[in-house]
Amino acid sequence: MSPVPPPAAASSHPVFVVGIGADGWPGLSGAAREALVAAEVLIGGGRQLDLLPPECAGARVAWPSPLRPAVPRLLAEHRGRRIAVLASGDPMFYGIGRALAQELGPEGLRVVPHPSSVSYACARLGWPLEDTEVVTLVGRPAARLAASLYPGRRLLVLSADASTPAEVAALLTDRGFGPSRLRVLEQLGGEDEGCAEGIAQEWAHPPGDRLNVVAVECLPSAGALRLGTVPGLPDAAYEHDGQLTKRHIRAATLGTLAPAPGELLWDVGGGSGSIAIEWLRAHPSCRAVSVERDAVRAERITRNAERLGVPGLRVVTGPAPASLAGLPVPDAVFIGGGLTAPGLLDACWEALRPGGRLVANTVTLESEALLAGRHAAYGGELVRLAVAHAVPVGGFTGWRQAMPVTQWSVVKSPESGVRSDKGDRS
Repeated sequence: MSPVPPPAAASSHPVFVVGIGADGWPGLSGAAREALVAAEVLIGGGRQLDLLPPECAGARVAWPSPLRPAVPRLLAEHRGRRIAVLASGDPMFYGIGRALAQELGPEGLRVVPHPSSVSYACARLGWPLEDTEVVTLVGRPAARLAASLYPGRRLLVLSADASTPAEVAALLTDRGFGPSRLRVLEQLGGEDEGCAEGIAQEWAHPPGDRLNVVAVECLPSAGALRLGTVPGLPDAAYEHDGQLTKRHIRAATLGTLAPAPGELLWDVGGGSGSIAIEWLRAHPSCRAVSVERDAVRAERITRNAERLGVPGLRVVTGPAPASLAGLPVPDAVFIGGGLTAPGLLDACWEALRPGGRLVANTVTLESEALLAGRHAAYGGELVRLAVAHAVPVGGFTGWRQAMPVTQWSVVKSPESGVRSDKGDRS
């Protein structure tokens, strides 16, 4: 089958993207109505198309499932005709506008937005929009909500369907936020607008309308484990078998890795997945791959990621460096185990993009010697991290020293064979 040509190149008409709410045709502006009446082809969800009156005489095309792969094909099929695409609320807010802009470019679109469900919800609740966090569960796992749970936070959850409110209530209860107040706002802006409310751990409402938004006022249970926004979550937040980068070392390591929005991390020798998980929690757009040779630990990493709100963590089970083949180019690499495996350090270094960061931790003399050699060859920073904890000593208190960790960190120069002194503070 020959590839579908880009629709934008030959199209003489811009594609109108019209936001529509639960109030349907009466709630549309004059510009939105004109675009829909003039369209030769009307593309949208079945529910949205049913809101249009007979004077919108264009051919009606319902989006297939899955939607995203169908976008270029449908645009190509109707190239040269006047197309209007219907979207829920604001098309550029978690809507189809993003996919269309990627296909056509901004010059190929005319977007006519409608108030989003989030704007309606904040108006009904009296919540400032700028102070309200939005989490979408449309086409995404509910576990991602856990990364946004903090005492006193106000969240708006975009529901996938009528079952989402109960799923949200169950997750809040499981994650220690059972006392949180929930309000389910249905058919916002429409004639059948309604609201159901209750406490997460007591939620007993049956499924209502599929078009709903869940408002959450986060309140933790007594004794719930407190998680912060910065690296260094409590060790108790993780299920582990002892293979865990401990809290203080983890915080220092994440600080050196310096995650930034959109960047990709390789976490090699994942153990319990703590480095990759806290990398992902740094920003919703961060990405990570955790490579772990032990299948039991790999499954544990997946469970930890789900529980801590980053189910998007990709876990690769297998030995490194063999399991690194074919992975996307990383912006940063952390090596937490297996440094002496033949070819591992070289493979990670070669894969790292120019300007990327590599951080390796070890507690053994053999691996320490290896890192010292690489420091001499490539520069960077070689440090020893030591942590001691106060413990009872008879009737007194003394220090118990944990094993010191040697850490090498380096920024890869534009040419990997050239010494890079960035970050070298000697």
